Amino acid sequence: MYRYDEFDAGFVAERVAQFRDQVARRLSGDITEEQFRPHRLMNGLYLQLHAYMLRVAVPYGTLSGKQMHMLAHVARKYDRGYGHFTTRQNIQYNWPTLKDTPDILADLATVEMHAIQTSGNCIRNVTADHFAGAAADEIEDPRPYAEILRQWSSVHPEFTFLPRKFKIAVTGAPKDRAAIQVHDIGYHIVRNEQGEMGFAVYVGGGQGRTPMIARKLRDFLPKKDLLAYTQAVMRVYNLEGRRDNKYKARIKILVHEMGPEEMRVAVEAEFAALGSETLSLPQAEIERIQTYFALPAFADKPEKSAKIEARRQTDPQLAAFIATNVAPHKRAGYGIVTISLKPIGGIPGDATADQMDAVAELAKTYSQDEIRVSHEQNLVLPHVALDDIPAVYDELVRQKLATANAGLITDIIACPGMDYCALATARSIPIAQSISERFGETKRSADIGELKIKISGCINACGHHHVGHIGILGLERKGVETYQITLGGSGDETCSIGDITGPGFSTDQVTDAVETIVETYMTLRTSKDENFLAAYRRLGMKPFKQALYERDTGASI
Repeated sequence: MYRYDEFDAGFVAERVAQFRDQVARRLSGDITEEQFRPHRLMNGLYLQLHAYMLRVAVPYGTLSGKQMHMLAHVARKYDRGYGHFTTRQNIQYNWPTLKDTPDILADLATVEMHAIQTSGNCIRNVTADHFAGAAADEIEDPRPYAEILRQWSSVHPEFTFLPRKFKIAVTGAPKDRAAIQVHDIGYHIVRNEQGEMGFAVYVGGGQGRTPMIARKLRDFLPKKDLLAYTQAVMRVYNLEGRRDNKYKARIKILVHEMGPEEMRVAVEAEFAALGSETLSLPQAEIERIQTYFALPAFADKPEKSAKIEARRQTDPQLAAFIATNVAPHKRAGYGIVTISLKPIGGIPGDATADQMDAVAELAKTYSQDEIRVSHEQNLVLPHVALDDIPAVYDELVRQKLATANAGLITDIIACPGMDYCALATARSIPIAQSISERFGETKRSADIGELKIKISGCINACGHHHVGHIGILGLERKGVETYQITLGGSGDETCSIGDITGPGFSTDQVTDAVETIVETYMTLRTSKDENFLAAYRRLGMKPFKQALYERDTGASI
């Protein structure tokens, strides 16, 4: 894991002191809320529906046990005993008081954490594959490059006031677990014909009001050109991006309006004008950063665990957990454990302070002191010996964190919706809870197989509904919450935007509508091996639409 140097520590400490002064002036009335707004947003503090919300950065989703303990401390001391993990691999606190926020940031700084650039029209938290450094299918760990981008972009004077917020994601495996094609820039580590490692570059993806899949501008970008090419993209966007209409200010609109070829020409011209050495990334610097992310010294372990095999025979719950929540590790004898923050009937992404403390201890004892936050609002222990998985599972059971549903229908992404967010037009959390309870029986959800449901409470798409296999968007129509359903979205390497089924459904109808969609899929799939997305892509919308609107759902075409 990356460790702060003197500059990092000094910079964060200065920012805390600066913000403490800004808060004091706001509390004394020396500045108005409107004057205070840009200052608080630059430090991750939002004014939500009922209270302030503080968003804390977790760069590329990587945490130590000590840092997780601090997140638990903040939840316990300054909030209501819990935090909410987000789709940008961050954590949000929904109830801090304004007077406490400088103290929160000061406490976070003691464990090398902050809230800088988690808001505002700047380069936001750089995200990465939550299995990075551990996945069996990984070509190369993307986190060193995410860290290089983080350092370069932090308070970058040229890119602090962009036309709109800007999001970058990096992945290093053929399986895209970072959703890079719905980011402003997505970097995919690839190997060229000469065996050299570099990046495929995607630009102009995004969700929200106008969802778009990013266009590939480069099949191969040498590693040394990572910063120069990023700067070229940023400069074209900063100069040409619209500032007259915030709904058309994202780079995806610029790429759409210019066209991908013209965008490519503009970026390549800017890249050439920079000069090959202006921002060349030295190999020595890459290697220096990579040392922070070197694999731990793993003990040799058997490829199969006798402890697991013995327990599996008598403990079907553990067997179900291993089947869904344990992924292959690049080192024999180890596994990657996903800790679901989606208990049946619970609030997706929430974790209590006690649960965070327990995960921190599990990481220190069993996972080389590493934790990851996934963009699917779960936590990950990336380096667990197979022999230790039964003990980890038993502790997760005690902490009510052992739900065996990673990747299944109840592993639902949901934004906070109208329960917290001032922008929301409908509730997300109750819909997620209702669907979770309907499909919560372990055997049934396993029978259904991989199926990603994603729910947003407004058009801004913080719940990533556009790329859900089943996406649900909450809208307000004539004072009533209505839910639009999309099918066939995907955020992986086969990225697609979901198709709208038709008229919306009321709060009382939406879970039944999901049931109808699932029943239709189960009836029409060729076998259990054909997952929902594959079946939808084979069948198209027609059978699902017929089933939805011909039955007694209350909606009509």
